[in-house]
Amino acid sequence: MKQKIREWLRRYLPAEVLSVVATLVGAAVALRVTHSPLSAALAGTWAGNVAYFGYLLAQDVRLAYQLRQARGLAYTRRTFGQNVRALAVEFGLAEVADSFLIRPALMFYLPRWLGHFAGGILLAKLLADVSFYIPAIVSYELSKKRLRKFDEP
Repeated sequence: MKQKIREWLRRYLPAEVLSVVATLVGAAVALRVTHSPLSAALAGTWAGNVAYFGYLLAQDVRLAYQLRQARGLAYTRRTFGQNVRALAVEFGLAEVADSFLIRPALMFYLPRWLGHFAGGILLAKLLADVSFYIPAIVSYELSKKRLRKFDEP
């Protein structure tokens, strides 16, 4: 189990760090520009998502490229499609619930309830991550068996 936890931390922690920064910056910029807590909640959610999934996709593409190169195979558009499909399966349902309901709602209400914008946004992100990672990790483990075989022709 320790090995699995290390694997998940290596995969998700750098993306999380980038996501936290992007979430806070996106929410703060949106609040400053629009003076709307709803806009700040949505901007924080989507800025964090772009940073998070951008990092993971880049990581997956790099790994698939290295695996294929080691076998003398080219990285193609089809391989890129496999990368995107594996990411979609890994996060699919968890991401839809997270991005369209759980995370924006928490980012809207928690800063108000706490009376502190940055603290509320950060707490909202952390709480939303709990509901996000359980199905995401299960899907990741399942996708490794079928969708992440990039070294095959």
